[in-house]
Amino acid sequence: MLCFLLDEHISPIVAEQATRKFPGIVIKTLHGWRGGGFLANSDNIILNEAARDGLTLVSYDLRTIPRLLKDWIEQGIDHAGVVFVDEKTLAPREFGGLVRAIGSLWKSERKANWKNRVVFLRRV
Repeated sequence: MLCFLLDEHISPIVAEQATRKFPGIVIKTLHGWRGGGFLANSDNIILNEAARDGLTLVSYDLRTIPRLLKDWIEQGIDHAGVVFVDEKTLAPREFGGLVRAIGSLWKSERKANWKNRVVFLRRV
């Protein structure tokens, strides 16, 4: 089942609103996940631990994570999926748009296998 982990650049308000609007969705924030102990950690560590928990990372980081995923593919390292958000599509402060887009993705893809899957979040 598709479960999300929002990176530190996405407000916890998005997770709060998504859980109210989409009953059954599992959406955690880096701020609260495992007591916030992974804030400011490397992408490598966060993705690795998220995979252990079966969490698909939602991130605006289009600079470093794609490079890391390429390296992981070459090394045969698996992850639990990444959902990229482009600031030009959905700004970080656009909470309602993020909630709708994440909820729409969850409703349509929640039963899919997210192992090593990478998608861009779309505005709905």
